[in-house]
Amino acid sequence: MTRIVFFGTPGPAADCLRALAGAGHDVAAVYTRPDRVARRSRKPRPTPVKQVALELGLPVHTPENLRGGEVPKDLAAVAADMFVVLAYGRILPPAILDLPPRGVLNVHPSLLPLYRGPSPVVTAIRDGASVTGVSVMRLDKGMDTGPVIAQSAPVPITETDTAGALTDRLFATGVELMIEIIPAWERGAMEAVPQDDDAATLTRLVEKADGELDFGGKAVELARAVRAYDPWPGTFTRWGGKLLKILEASASLPVPSEETDVSGIPGAVTVSNGRMLIETGDGGLEVKRLQLEGRGAVTAAEFLRGYPAIVGARLPD
Repeated sequence: MTRIVFFGTPGPAADCLRALAGAGHDVAAVYTRPDRVARRSRKPRPTPVKQVALELGLPVHTPENLRGGEVPKDLAAVAADMFVVLAYGRILPPAILDLPPRGVLNVHPSLLPLYRGPSPVVTAIRDGASVTGVSVMRLDKGMDTGPVIAQSAPVPITETDTAGALTDRLFATGVELMIEIIPAWERGAMEAVPQDDDAATLTRLVEKADGELDFGGKAVELARAVRAYDPWPGTFTRWGGKLLKILEASASLPVPSEETDVSGIPGAVTVSNGRMLIETGDGGLEVKRLQLEGRGAVTAAEFLRGYPAIVGARLPD
């Protein structure tokens, strides 16, 4: 039985925690982010990891900061064989990384050294990558630079994958891989292989402004952005001074408009064979679902019936 301290926060991390306990490992302590106030109820809400830890009767800690204070001392006192990290949301400082004899194992949703950094899934979709995968690595002081212990088979990226759906699928694969390799890693039957830094690619932190669509770009790239920024920050433009969210879209060949003479002007809204298109710098972006500020999400057909004046508009407006 391996003695483990677990670090994680969202739903996929909660699944990993449950799997570790179910596999018979001794989860001696759980660390997760502090409770956050829910927008509507204004009541503190525990993270999914905290909920599972309490359900399983595991000691759970929610420090605001891992640096300094009593956290390193508390972790040293646990005397764990290894730490396991999945989507904790904070960088573990060197004083903590050096504590467990079998190191700190982390699930990263890419085939390292590709897509190091904070947004590997978003960036893979934006790049138009056909496959990605999962790596279990030993954390070091760098940003996803530690040696790799195991990797999944390539995971296809489909034309309909959003970042949210693909992330869930990758982390499910990562949990299975982590559970599979821990016994061999704990007894020293596996080696961690250094990454090839020359082949590394980096990702950056996604910002809210990244979701604003520039219709001067290519339709295929804008369609990828719609999928890559789902669920956050979402993709959007403006119409009539209001925020207009583009929830689902695909690239389409440019087709002459049936109702306007603005075809070919980037940002122009046209209709062709009942389809709602936004002209781009290369091709048309076929909008399938959208949401106007203050209204619910609807299909393009429903939106056109309710707001026919959008046809012929040039976005952002």
